[in-house]
Amino acid sequence: MASIFTRIINREIPSHIVAEDERYIAFLDISPLTTGHTLVVPKLEVDYLFDLDNDTLAGLNVFAKKVAHAIQKAVPCVRIGVSVIGLEVPHAHVHLIPMNVTNDVNFSRPKLTPTQAELSAVAEAIRKNL
Repeated sequence: MASIFTRIINREIPSHIVAEDERYIAFLDISPLTTGHTLVVPKLEVDYLFDLDNDTLAGLNVFAKKVAHAIQKAVPCVRIGVSVIGLEVPHAHVHLIPMNVTNDVNFSRPKLTPTQAELSAVAEAIRKNL
């Protein structure tokens, strides 16, 4: 069965995509820790990040770097935190989280509940900075 991320890649589930190329996609987390929290995913469905082949893993990081710079221009923050947890969805992915304090990347904190309009506006702001 396809992961939820593969279903997003295939446009079976709506999402707020901020960047995409032939190998990777980045979209907003619908339950973000902070405004602009973005998931970066290889289109190749592999469960564990470190099971990706070297070229795909390296490319994922280069793609994430480009997206992180765009997020930082669009969302006021000190820097972009990077987190790899990988237990919640069986598809390799990286979290890019705008942060001002270390606790901004604490996944045990309550998540934000932005509206679709708010997510759409943030996604557009990030896209404008790519």
